[in-house]
Amino acid sequence: MAVIIEIKVVPSSGRTGCKLEGTRLKCFLKSPPEKGKANKELVSYLAKKLKLSSRDITIMTGATSPLKRVKVETEKSFDEMCDDLGIERQITIF
Repeated sequence: MAVIIEIKVVPSSGRTGCKLEGTRLKCFLKSPPEKGKANKELVSYLAKKLKLSSRDITIMTGATSPLKRVKVETEKSFDEMCDDLGIERQITIF
């Protein structure tokens, strides 16, 4: 099974991590957006946090854009993936 995630990437941010903004992940990366360095860091960061191989993660669209669609080959749900990434989700009551 595959999960498609929309990600907004912030390269050269001085830290590496992700947070949830609405239905999209926002990932901060240390690498600059040149020669694919930020894309490589994004894939390796997601693979490490989700305990997957880098081959299980593919950037489908947005290779040269900060807005990306990433395909993750996993049996985990989006909520389980957020837990692995250390992202807390706010539940709307009203």
